[in-house]
Amino acid sequence: MAVCEVCGNDYEMSFEVHAKGGAVHTFDSLECAAQQMAPICENCQCRILGHGLQADGQFFCCAHCARQQGKAELVDHA
Repeated sequence: MAVCEVCGNDYEMSFEVHAKGGAVHTFDSLECAAQQMAPICENCQCRILGHGLQADGQFFCCAHCARQQGKAELVDHA
């Protein structure tokens, strides 16, 4: 068993996520993994669980939020 680094739960079905740069994280659920690793939208502060958009090192959940922050060149993927 391993302890989740977000919630502290010692869980027999915990799993590791190997991130870029060699970092290894241990979680007990996808919810905890997303809480720790998913980027946050610069405009509405929601967790970005889908593709999202990125410009100049900033992350956005959608083109609307990007436009709100002056990134009019970003468009949603259809």
